[in-house]
Amino acid sequence: MPVVVVANPKGGVGKSTLSTNIAGYFASKGHAVMLGDADRQQSSKLWLGLRPQGARPITTWDVGDDLIAKPPKGTTHLVLDTPAGLHGNRLKEVMKMADKIIVPLQPSVFDIFATRAFLDELAHSRHAEKTQVGLVGMRVDARTISADKLHDYVDKLGLPVLGYLRDTQNYIHLAARGLSVFDVSPNRVEKDIEQWQGICRWLDN
Repeated sequence: MPVVVVANPKGGVGKSTLSTNIAGYFASKGHAVMLGDADRQQSSKLWLGLRPQGARPITTWDVGDDLIAKPPKGTTHLVLDTPAGLHGNRLKEVMKMADKIIVPLQPSVFDIFATRAFLDELAHSRHAEKTQVGLVGMRVDARTISADKLHDYVDKLGLPVLGYLRDTQNYIHLAARGLSVFDVSPNRVEKDIEQWQGICRWLDN
């Protein structure tokens, strides 16, 4: 059972957007998906509460402060949205369970420096060998200098860059209805689905 964790110690970088859309992707493939939310804001849990009955089912994975909770039988895919400030023992618990960790990054010098120490902590974990780590650029406008700086930074990390997601109202409007880009007609979100292709391939491997 693959466990995908979305993590970054900095708040407001797009963890919930990634988590809900990853869960939506797995559900679109017919998997039995559970989405856990360990963040205090509970954005992913709120999203699940807004999800319409006609959408492909995604179940709530109730996780406590210790991030330890056994999913029920029949679950095939788990996604965990983590809180800001994740480090130390809580990070160790996440690393124990995670098969894949996706780290969202925004094209901001503050995000870049905050994330570097976290990536180093991941690399030095005793569970690092079994856990795949990938990066996703969030709210990236390819025309900006900040986007160029983000590209320069991630190129030096030696970690796979799974994709860059643009800053679009599509995610906001869909989230307000408990939906992901994989729950609506591809024609409505064509550019966004295209940007997700590398992420989806990595999730499926």
